[in-house]
Amino acid sequence: MAKQRIELEYIVNASPRLIYNIISTPSGLAQWFCDDVNVKNDVYTFSWEGSEEDARLIAKKKDEYIRFKWRASDGDDSFFELRVRIDDMTSELAVIVTDFVEKDELEDSKLLWNSLIDQMCQALGC
Repeated sequence: MAKQRIELEYIVNASPRLIYNIISTPSGLAQWFCDDVNVKNDVYTFSWEGSEEDARLIAKKKDEYIRFKWRASDGDDSFFELRVRIDDMTSELAVIVTDFVEKDELEDSKLLWNSLIDQMCQALGC
């Protein structure tokens, strides 16, 4: 089954540098995305309640975005990206999540990202 690209936008009331830190460092990611993160070279091992998934860091730009590719999806073009964007008109800061999901998992994926970003905001105190 082909994966569908989704892009979700979340307004977050925090500084761009603080958000970039929580989306790009192992200690930051462990506050909201997973239970623990270990990094070796450019491979991040994410742990959740006894299970682990590896993702390769494929791109990043300081204070702007970080992009990972799950090792289990090496055969396709999918990735997930967390991007910090400031709206030129309103100066609102948003976290943009780009992910690729199976069509029948679309709603579950949106609910998961909503929950994760809520946890991020709690960790940031916003």
